[in-house]
Formats: sequence, structure tokens, C-alpha cells
Amino acid sequence: MQDLWRLSAAELAALVRARKVSAVEAATSAIGRLEAVNPKINAVVDHRVEDTLAQAEAVDQQVARGEDPGVLAGVPVTIKVNVDQAGFANTNGIKAQRDNIAQEDNPVVANMRRAGAVIVGRTNTPAFSFRWFANNQLHGHTTNPRDPGITPGGSSGGAGAATAAGIGHIGHGTDIAGSVRYPAYACGIHGLRPTLGRIPAHNPSLPERLFCPQISAVSGPLARTVGDLRIALAAMSQQDVRDPWWVPAPLEGPPMPRRAALCLRPDGLETVPEVIAALQDAGRRLRAAGWAVEEVESTPPLAEAAALQRKFWLGDNYAAMLEAAEREGDPGALACLRGSREHVTPLDAAAFSALLVRRATLTRDWQLFLEKYPVLVLPVSGELPFPDQFDLKDDASFARVWRAQMPQVGIPFMGLPGLTVSTGLVGRVPVGVQVVAGRYREDLCLLAGEAIEAGGTPPSPIDPAD
Repeated sequence: MQDLWRLSAAELAALVRARKVSAVEAATSAIGRLEAVNPKINAVVDHRVEDTLAQAEAVDQQVARGEDPGVLAGVPVTIKVNVDQAGFANTNGIKAQRDNIAQEDNPVVANMRRAGAVIVGRTNTPAFSFRWFANNQLHGHTTNPRDPGITPGGSSGGAGAATAAGIGHIGHGTDIAGSVRYPAYACGIHGLRPTLGRIPAHNPSLPERLFCPQISAVSGPLARTVGDLRIALAAMSQQDVRDPWWVPAPLEGPPMPRRAALCLRPDGLETVPEVIAALQDAGRRLRAAGWAVEEVESTPPLAEAAALQRKFWLGDNYAAMLEAAEREGDPGALACLRGSREHVTPLDAAAFSALLVRRATLTRDWQLFLEKYPVLVLPVSGELPFPDQFDLKDDASFARVWRAQMPQVGIPFMGLPGLTVSTGLVGRVPVGVQVVAGRYREDLCLLAGEAIEAGGTPPSPIDPAD
């Protein structure tokens, strides 16, 4: 069977479990696709063919013994280069970590393996995973397969580009300020940021994380179908005692009314007409699927949440982060930190305490809002995906990027789940919407996402554009 890389993860796993296709055949197809297109986009920056085939052979042996390998049986996946995968360097896109070889898997990697996934490669990220663009001085520059003139997104830009181009059926990403949702948006696929505590996390090769990443950074899947996000979430979210924040919440919550709020300009966001059109289209798609959709002028504070998340993320240990970026000499990382200095410093003990107190209030406000409207549809970004490296153009462009990305940055401050659903193209530039629900209600995000997806999405996987 040819072009197995074109199938959805769900379709491929079913074929492997039914012994109609072997995991080795699926892995060989994925490797062939990687070798054909990756030189053009540089999405995968580390891979070992022998290792991938050995993983696939182990899945085939399970099937031969009559065992069920799991929901991702034989499915080729990619792993972002900022989490531990045994035997590989967790570089986080920086030269200083090029020799940081993991001795054991991060819990999300271990969970994907236990679900039968076959890792085909590791994907690129900007230095320190700081930006919405995907290049660094260690692994180079990742380009968007739909249009090399626009960013593939970041920080999981390699995952987005790989998945859109058919390298792996599911891409692993991480998200502290949009790093799963924006690459999905920019590459014309779908991406889920789960609730804090849903998917376990821990990098044994690195020191313990600072407090902001502990309570707002999450791993999540990128995929070409919402259904594939659903099975990826199930695979990724199994318990691992190494993560003290993991929560044993059910994947399906109690029934809620199919009622959605639609907000075109949260907190006065300068949403461009093309994004407004995509949001209104998503509202029509939900109504056609039987949802009640109410356009609202405002949500609980989101711009404030975004400002506090930026301060929390970049302000805690700012001096040490800046020193590390200066040693690395990465222009993008330095621009991010230097351009954010006035917004994130000082963060002394009193300011840190006040920030956490305000977080509790805002989280409560959002939970109450999402009790009235179980789903909220709003922009992923106020603008279409930016020209590549736009944040380095000048100070005004840097500030414009941060303004537009406010809806992505704010949601993690409350630990909420968010889903990017790609809905179409403007020329060849993708556009889509963000779906938000209450904590541990990824099922509602996915339910609404499937209704929106049914109205049409950009074709994928795709051959990289010139």
C-alpha cells in the first residue's frame, strides 16, 4: 500500500491493528516522506532510521502476539526537540544543550510509546522556545510548507510544518503562550493546548522548571484532523507519577448545553477582516450543527491575563534568562527578552504574590463565564500568520506581533484548554479560529472543533510550496 503517510492516524492505527498494514510499512512510508520533503522545510532536525524501524518492528511483534499496541498502533509521530527522548539531545534549540543527551523519556514521550506510536523524528523550535517563528543557530530555519514567506509558527514550528507536510501523522508540541495553537494556525492544521495537569511533564535531563512553566506550560498534539487530536490526547494524558501537577480527570465530562459565545474582538483586539470572516464562518458552521451561538462584545479580562502571563513567564529569573540568551547570541531570543524588559521587570516577591492572587480571581471569572457559555470561539491571533521573521524587522513590528497574539498568550494564565481549528485559506495563507472551554473540558473543545471542521479545512498533507 502506497502513501500511507497520507492517512489519518486513526485510519492507520486501525489498519495496523487489523494486520492489513504493518507498522514497519507505515514507518517506511513516513521515512520516505521525511526524506522527500524535509530538506525543503527543515522541520525535523534529528532522526535515526534504524531506531524508527526498530520501534515499528516491536509494534508488529505485539500485533503478532495478539496484543493491542494501543490507540496509536504503528502511527508515526514527531517529538519536539525541547522534551526528553531517551538517547537524543534535548537541545531546546540552543547550542549550549547540544550535548544534553536524555537518559529516559519525558512522560509524554513514554505515554505515546505505550500507546503504540513510532517516533520518526524530532522537530525544530526557536532558541529557548521563545518565539512565534522557528529558527535557531543550532538547527537552522524551518519554513512553512504552505508558503515559505510566512512563519510556520512557534515555538512548535517544526511540529506544525512536519505535520502539514505529511511527516508523521501527529506532532508533539508544547504551549506556554500559543506554541501549539499558533503553528497549527500558521500551517493550516489543528492543534490542542490541554488543561494544565492533563498531560504529565518532566524532563529528567534538566533542572526543575520555574514556577510559571510548572503551572502554565503543557504538551499537546498537532494533527490534520480533530479526530486525531482526540486519540492523541487519550494517549498522551495517562498518569505518570513524576509530574506532581498531573490530575486524574476524565476525558469526557458531564453533558453541557451546546451553547457557544462568539467574540470577534476580545478586549478591543484589532482583529483584521479576514479573521473576522473566519470567526463568523465558524459561528455559522456551529449553528448548522445544532449549536446555539451568541455573539458577545466581551469576555472576562484577557488582555490583562496576557500581560500577566508575559510577566510571569519572562519576568521570573529574567536576568538569568537574558544572560543565557546573550551567551547563546541568538537574535530572536535576545529580541524577545530585550523587547519585553519593560513589560516584565521588576518581578519581586510582592509583585509575584500579587500576580498569583490575581490569577485566582481571573480563573474564577473565566470559569463562571464558561459555565454560562460552555464554549468560546475567538481569534487565535488578531492577524493572519505573519511574514517570516517579522518580529525582528523593527520595534514597531515586534510590538505588533505581541498585540496580535494576545488571545493565545492570555488563555494559559488561567490554565485553560484551547484548540486551534484551521478553517480555510486566504490565497495560500491559512486562517482559523480558537475554541476555549473550561478546565478539563477538552472534550467540549473537540466537539465544537469537529463541528467547525466539518464545514471545510485546507487540504492536507501538502507538498511544500515554492
